[in-house]
Amino acid sequence: MRLLLALLLISACKSEKPPEPPPPAATAPAPTLSPNAPADKPVSGRFSAEQQAKINELQAEDMKKWPDVKARFAKGLSAGEHLFVTTTLTSPGKTESVFIAVSSIAGTKIIGVISSEIMNVAGYKANDRYTLEEAAVTDWLIAKPDGSEEGNLVGKYLDTVH
Repeated sequence: MRLLLALLLISACKSEKPPEPPPPAATAPAPTLSPNAPADKPVSGRFSAEQQAKINELQAEDMKKWPDVKARFAKGLSAGEHLFVTTTLTSPGKTESVFIAVSSIAGTKIIGVISSEIMNVAGYKANDRYTLEEAAVTDWLIAKPDGSEEGNLVGKYLDTVH
């Protein structure tokens, strides 16, 4: 009897189908910006030591304000305002700075969608869901319905560099 049960169990295990792979990452449209919003000016190449020092200074200045921005987001931004953070995506041998349209923040995790057209790194595309840790944020901005921006100190500086 035990032998029969063991054979039935072995047979059942062999006939089970392997688990289905998970579905591809869901995509969701990122918030649309005002037609008056400044156009994104992607920057490629390396920065001089002076430029990198300025970028580091601006990142530190912007990130000092992050706790207040996060609290405002938690309370709810004004109608038509959207929070974006900037982070760096990587793939073998390549990096790219992108905007993430923030949909929620849970503790130190920021959840949103990639809101940039990907030009250099592999494995990502615009509107992919993306989660990152606050420590990976390099800049933030609040886009206003009239096209103006709050924050984005690094981005505004980079617009003047190249």
